[in-house]
Amino acid sequence: MSKAIDFLVNGFFLAYFFYFSGMNYVFTGPESSGKTTLANELCNYLNNLNVNAFVVSEAARDYLSNLGREYYVADLLEIAKLQYESERKAKNLHKDWVCMDTDLITIKIWSEFKYGSCDQWILDRLDSNKDALYVLCYPDIPWEEDVLRENPNDREELFELYLKTLQDLKLNFVITRGNLEQRIKKLTTI
Repeated sequence: MSKAIDFLVNGFFLAYFFYFSGMNYVFTGPESSGKTTLANELCNYLNNLNVNAFVVSEAARDYLSNLGREYYVADLLEIAKLQYESERKAKNLHKDWVCMDTDLITIKIWSEFKYGSCDQWILDRLDSNKDALYVLCYPDIPWEEDVLRENPNDREELFELYLKTLQDLKLNFVITRGNLEQRIKKLTTI
C-alpha cells in the first residue's frame, strides 16, 4: 500500500484512482508537456488491470492534419465541437475510466492566447468535465518539434494560464513534473 500512496503527487491522484470508480481524467497543459503520452500510459495501465479504460484523443490534431490550409479562429469552434462530442460519446459508452487528451479548456486558452478572444459556445461548456480530475502537465520536459505545435518559447506563460483557469473554475487538479520517464513511472508503478 505504501507504493500505492506514493503513486502520484503524494497520493492525491491515487486516492481518486482507487476510491472512485468510473473516474474521468483530463490531461491538460502547454504543448509538448506530456499530455498524450500520459493519457495513453494511464489508459494502457488500467486496461492491463482489466479495467475498462478509453482514451479520447485530441480532436485538434486530426482536424488540423487534414485541413490542408492554415487554420483560422472559426476552425477552433469546429475543433471544440468535435472534442466535446468525442468526450460526450466516450462518457455515454459507460466506460469505467475515460482519459481525455485535452478538453475545451485547451481550446479556450489557445483561442485567447492566439486571437484574444474565445467563442461563447466554448465558454458555456467549460464545466463539461467538472467531475474529472485534471492532470496539469508542467513543461519541464524537452520541447519536441511537431508541425502542429506553435509555442516552444511560451510554455511557462501558457502553464500559468492553465493553472489560473483551473483555479478560477474550481476544478480538481494535480500538477505533474519531472521527465517523461519519471511521470510514466509514477503512473505505472504500484
